[in-house]
Amino acid sequence: MHLRTRLKHLALTGAALAVVTASLPGAAAADSGDRGDRPSDRGLSAVIRYTEYGIPHIVARDYANLGFGTGWAQAADQVCVLADGFLTVNGERSRYFGPDAAPDGSLSSAGTNLSSDLYFRGVKDAGTVEDLLATPAPAGPSRDLKELMRGWAAGYNAWLRKNRITDPACADADWVRPVTALDVARRGFAVSVLGGQGRAVDGITAARPPVSPPAAAPPAGTDSSGAAPLAVTAASDAVPDPDDAAEAARELFAPENATMGSNAVAFSGTTTANGRGLLLGNPHYPWQGGRRFWQSQQTIPGELNVSGASLLGTAVVNIGFNDKVAWSHTVATGVPLSLHQLTLVPGDPTAYLVDGKPERMTPRAVTVAVKDGAPVTRTQWWTRYGPVVGGLGAQLPLPWTATTAYALNDPNAANLRGSDTALGFGRARSTQDVVDTLKRTQGLPWVNTIAADSAGHSLFTQSQVLPRITDELAARCSTPLGRATYPASGVAVLDGSRSDCALGSDPDAVQPGVFGPARMPVLRDTPYVENSNDSAWLANADRPLTGYERIFGTVATPRSLRTRGGIEDVAAMADRGRLTVADLQRQQFANRAPAGDMAAADAAKACASALPEDPEVCRVIEEWDRTVNTDSRGALLFDRFWRKFTGTVKPADQWKVPFSAADPVRTPNTLNTGLPEFGKALAAAAAELRAAGIALDAPLGAHQFVVRNGERIPVSGGTESLGIWNKAEPVWNAAGGGYVEVAHGTSHVQAVGWDGSRCPVARTLLSYSQSSNPASPHYSDQTRLFAGERWVTSRFCEKDILRSPALKVEVVRG
Repeated sequence: MHLRTRLKHLALTGAALAVVTASLPGAAAADSGDRGDRPSDRGLSAVIRYTEYGIPHIVARDYANLGFGTGWAQAADQVCVLADGFLTVNGERSRYFGPDAAPDGSLSSAGTNLSSDLYFRGVKDAGTVEDLLATPAPAGPSRDLKELMRGWAAGYNAWLRKNRITDPACADADWVRPVTALDVARRGFAVSVLGGQGRAVDGITAARPPVSPPAAAPPAGTDSSGAAPLAVTAASDAVPDPDDAAEAARELFAPENATMGSNAVAFSGTTTANGRGLLLGNPHYPWQGGRRFWQSQQTIPGELNVSGASLLGTAVVNIGFNDKVAWSHTVATGVPLSLHQLTLVPGDPTAYLVDGKPERMTPRAVTVAVKDGAPVTRTQWWTRYGPVVGGLGAQLPLPWTATTAYALNDPNAANLRGSDTALGFGRARSTQDVVDTLKRTQGLPWVNTIAADSAGHSLFTQSQVLPRITDELAARCSTPLGRATYPASGVAVLDGSRSDCALGSDPDAVQPGVFGPARMPVLRDTPYVENSNDSAWLANADRPLTGYERIFGTVATPRSLRTRGGIEDVAAMADRGRLTVADLQRQQFANRAPAGDMAAADAAKACASALPEDPEVCRVIEEWDRTVNTDSRGALLFDRFWRKFTGTVKPADQWKVPFSAADPVRTPNTLNTGLPEFGKALAAAAAELRAAGIALDAPLGAHQFVVRNGERIPVSGGTESLGIWNKAEPVWNAAGGGYVEVAHGTSHVQAVGWDGSRCPVARTLLSYSQSSNPASPHYSDQTRLFAGERWVTSRFCEKDILRSPALKVEVVRG
């Protein structure tokens, strides 16, 4: 950049910063009650400096003003996605989109808009989030967080008022409306309960007693509110089969079946070139919808300076780094819910017994407006343990009979602290500060934390808000169903008729009924700590973590191929030593396929016997380079074969050498090619590709791609079953040319280290880019970077921001 241009940028930015640090007024007074009133943006403002790829660096005087700038900038990139999410948490999807359409799944598992609305409208009617906001910290959110949320809503509204929406997804839509700080908090609540009530929305909203309550019974065909027609079910004593329920629960909570996951590794200074820590974070999140990440830097001079990624609609950086600390998260194996099996009062299925005494369920009639139809009213039933639930997804029905019902306990329904945890991480100066933040806030509902710092420390901890289900309690209080589900999956089913089966409290827990920090698995200052969505057991294979309760996860059980491959890679890196950020970048795009390394040679050798009439299949698999780079030939054929083989053969039968807890990274091994399913899967994969007109040795990128504004962008990476670090779970469409879209996978990547200066050494990448708006210049720019395995050099320090050739400065005001 020419000196004159640099001076011009410096002058402009300096003036803008002066506005923030010297002349901006303090935060406006909080709105009275904040129970629905739109927050005032009077006096709120921020400076937003945009650098390459549309990444905003937001500077403000205090938390309200920082929230204002963040809400403005998120709206500029993602207004339609955000507006859609606010409809969700206000229970208004059916009003605008009809009751039968499906939400995008970002804020709950609801199968239809009506189910989603009934749940979220029920939360709204009950004042659940208002009560949490009124709870004093640390059990409730801090004042700083409340100010951030208030400012975020004001900034979002100010952007709406002053700008024209160009995204065709919601341009001129009447459902794009101003929001309140309460709406922002409701969105945070939805994220918090994703693993608990959010997983069971359909089961909560569809739960019905088998007969009408005896008192003031409504006519047949209506619910207890007398408003909407219902199908009244006959009384039944059906009980779930324990073995079937155990397998269903295992599959429901299995990491390989999740729509979210992650890898993360932190290296201590003993392994690095300069004795400082390193962190590589690689979350696997949806590529579309409201659970996307969005990049920014947030700065309050002298108070906060953090860069990273936020989940849409949140006012904090959820995964990121500052000049001393970097952290990432991986979806944890802890089960953030439990069930209580209720013994019902004879003749009254809406009352249950506790220590022989009857307690009545609390009915909550919820009414939802419906497009082109009459409002729909349904009744939900609540107990001392939580809502009655008719099942956890279609896989695990929990029938409400004349004698038995099931209530769901979700401790994160009392947790609005997750953003305070993130805020504490952003202010941390060491991994010890990360630990202290987790102890103080106890806000993470369903993730592990992996961190490194500039002093050379590494950290892994599974600090989750989990129901306090000890193995002793499960042994003493599990029903026959729970005795099957708990060992298999960590899903406890406790006897709700006994008060001595209550969860109790740990003395260091911030809320009752959850584990305190002293019970969490923690590993510090080992050469590496790594997690790829298996339990804490092998965070470091040389220092296995044990001694935690089953609800946290398993010990001495088979690990996923992604975990095994990840441990092999990072352990080898740690042994090699002298590591730098460049080594992290190479690991991210190594694209090694552990399944290929383990099975391709055996498959090629056995192929001739299995498919003697088709030697091309055998040749292509033999010549495949065992990677999932875009130019890898044979990767697509092996991928399609592997999906079919592992989809039809039980894990224990796929290998000749079984799992050994004494050698968990290298076992099981040796592909079981003698199974008839082996040859069938090979033949089916070859036939599938040929029928689609795809050559068996076609380069992967020719048929694994996404389309953005008509541009076909090839992407590397591979599926969970192949064990790929750089995960991609694309949608197969043979008629469309192969894998034509990525449903979820690598999202916001950060490779972070330190060199002794005030500026962290950081490289980032947002695979799906900053904006969902096809008209935005930042709709696919980072997606093309991702395709080329290229990175963004983070501009954290002022001198680097000012040197950006793309620098654009905005002073935004209410």
